[in-house]
Amino acid sequence: MRFEITGSVDPLLSVSLEKGEKVLAESNAMVAMDSDLSLKGRSRGGVMKSLARKLFNDESFFQQYIEAEKGPGTVLLAPNIPGDIRILEVGERQYMVSDGAFLAATDKVELEVKSQGLGRALLGDSGGFFVMATNGHGQIAVSGFGSVREMEVKEGQALVVDNGHLVAWDASLDYELSLNTSHSGLFGKLVNSQITGEGIVLKFRGQGKVIVCSRNKGGFLDWIFSNERTDKAAKNE
Repeated sequence: MRFEITGSVDPLLSVSLEKGEKVLAESNAMVAMDSDLSLKGRSRGGVMKSLARKLFNDESFFQQYIEAEKGPGTVLLAPNIPGDIRILEVGERQYMVSDGAFLAATDKVELEVKSQGLGRALLGDSGGFFVMATNGHGQIAVSGFGSVREMEVKEGQALVVDNGHLVAWDASLDYELSLNTSHSGLFGKLVNSQITGEGIVLKFRGQGKVIVCSRNKGGFLDWIFSNERTDKAAKNE
């Protein structure tokens, strides 16, 4: 099985399969595929965990398997939101994946659903009550809104990431939530968060990779809705 990113703006993920191979993909990710391939759906992580992710995180209930049953073929996959794609090697490193960032994984990569602490679940966009964690070995393709970049966390040097820009991170990293990077008290942080537009940040420590994207889905939606309200108000005047 071979993953290949094609295109520079809003790229596609091309997956080449030999007979008998299969790739796991996010629901609705399939763009086009050869006729020798078959498309099958399944619930992720068991029915109860899939229901929990759907109820608490608004994650899709089903994922897709594309399998080369009759012969070799190629399938084109695309994320649900516009943006970049990054292929990560899983094995020596395992990853945690933010909500909506998973695109596809080779069949030797196992995906687990893990619960987070209440504070992380309620305050962060990194995965709500549940996050996706990789296991096994192979490749996983993740996507982010806008362009995607890998950053290295070095021992003894923390990395601060706005949670709205987080795509995936090395599972060995420690992380904690904070309202922002200021040193003021809780009230001051809340006020500064509203003034600067910065929300929850995550502080990573240890040694490993953090994958971030240039755009914030929440901020983009806020901008769309605020302009929609402005347009409606102008029309009513």
